[in-house]
Amino acid sequence: MARLPMGIRFVVSFSRDQRYRAFTFSLTFLLYASFHLSRKPISIVKGELHKYCTAWDDAEVRLSSQSDKAGSATPHQLPDNKTDCGWAPFDKSNYQQLLGALDYSFLCAYAIGMYLSGIIGERLPIRYYLTFGMLASGAFTALFGLGYFYNVHSFGFYVVTQIINGLVQTTGWPSVVTCLSNWFGKGRRGLIMGIWNSHTSVGNILGSLIAGYWVSTCWGLSFVVPGAIVAAMGIVCFLFLIEHPKDIRCSSTLLTHSKGYENGTNRFRLQKQIFNNEKNRPLDPEMHCLLPSDGNGTQPNHIVVLPGDGGSGMAAISFIGALKIPGVIEFSLCLLFAKLVSYTFLFWLPLYITNVDHLDAKKAGELSTLFDVGGIFGGILAGVISDRLEKRASTCGLMLLLAAPTLYVFSTVSKMGLEATVVMLLLSGALVSGPYALITTAVSADLGTHKCLKGNSHALSTVTAIIDGTGSVGAALGPLLAGLISPSGWSNVFYMLMFADACALLFLIRLIHKELSCPGTATSNQVLFKEH
Repeated sequence: MARLPMGIRFVVSFSRDQRYRAFTFSLTFLLYASFHLSRKPISIVKGELHKYCTAWDDAEVRLSSQSDKAGSATPHQLPDNKTDCGWAPFDKSNYQQLLGALDYSFLCAYAIGMYLSGIIGERLPIRYYLTFGMLASGAFTALFGLGYFYNVHSFGFYVVTQIINGLVQTTGWPSVVTCLSNWFGKGRRGLIMGIWNSHTSVGNILGSLIAGYWVSTCWGLSFVVPGAIVAAMGIVCFLFLIEHPKDIRCSSTLLTHSKGYENGTNRFRLQKQIFNNEKNRPLDPEMHCLLPSDGNGTQPNHIVVLPGDGGSGMAAISFIGALKIPGVIEFSLCLLFAKLVSYTFLFWLPLYITNVDHLDAKKAGELSTLFDVGGIFGGILAGVISDRLEKRASTCGLMLLLAAPTLYVFSTVSKMGLEATVVMLLLSGALVSGPYALITTAVSADLGTHKCLKGNSHALSTVTAIIDGTGSVGAALGPLLAGLISPSGWSNVFYMLMFADACALLFLIRLIHKELSCPGTATSNQVLFKEH
């Protein structure tokens, strides 16, 4: 009998469970990368929606000179082919405010919708919910680009498209984080999710390259092609996504206390007797250092038990109950400011590079991907450090502390040439994206399975939505403020970003203090997150 090929021997060396986990890891990575791929084109196309009218200015100067020589007071009349400053209505002098409003409409809708999405996602099968969101997002991303082919110049059309797209994209994050948390337990979660979270940067890079390919020739395709990719991945999600290991009788590394698992739709069904026993169990002594002085944690009346078949019930935590989980509010507010900085770069960095380095829209878009490359390393580094130290808040705090001076240096040296810009893009991307990546992945998963929720896995989607939804408020404010501030100078935009970075650090001070001072354990992250 011939020996198996080396590649096949490598594949079969892994257990069935390991192969399914690797498949789920890869699939959810690609699914959410496609979401980010569809968000990036707007930042690339901004340089095409509004162009600097060098031809217009030259013609104006010539006509002005001719008018002065002739002694005529006739208003300047320019040839039609000399007046194109971009795509109406973004060709006017208030283009920065209009472009900022597009960003704000998408991100504000995303922030509001995220709070509802987590609650809805707790009660629907992940696969169906995520498939619907991806198909709808693909359709509305493409619809924005169809404005080019059908010669649409209504500002309202583009705003409404962005709003609806922002709402349907909220289906993505709670779904993929919950799915991944079902398959991977707490062991080395920071590293695993740090690597997995690079889908954000990979999606941004691919989105920049795809949109940049058509931006100067047919910017409508910069939206239509990413929209088609997202919709296609929605079909892949429907065909292949496995929500929970028990759907295919794999072992789960996620600690649960449920014995009655039926299927993907009811995967979180709990026995009422187990729930009653858990709510009367005395708190671990270490838990008291994270709770208010009265020692009360999440109260039983904040758990909603929905009746089910066979005397079992499906437990789902309420919005208020999720807020009572120690650390949720602090990390949510920290993410608000961290995302403000990150999304300002996401939506305005190509235009900033165009203005400072005088590059065209395509080259500026390609150069801006270096920020996302730095973000990949930053997310992985944050995960490794937080796993090694077992201190999530302290890791975020350290990177935020280093990010503020880095932003100042970036604003200064980026005017010195491309070489300096490249180096600072990589460094800024790592320090800005590291805390953002850690909070939205490992921290959200840790808090969604916090020890005060024994047996209640249904907190995952709600907690993730609360944290990311609050962060998305900052994501909406950042680009809007950048659009309002940038006319007074890009330096003022960077001052705003540094102030936001300092605010993010401020909200972690209490958690950092508890990690460093809470007695009774050598690794204080066990107190904050780990189940015992």
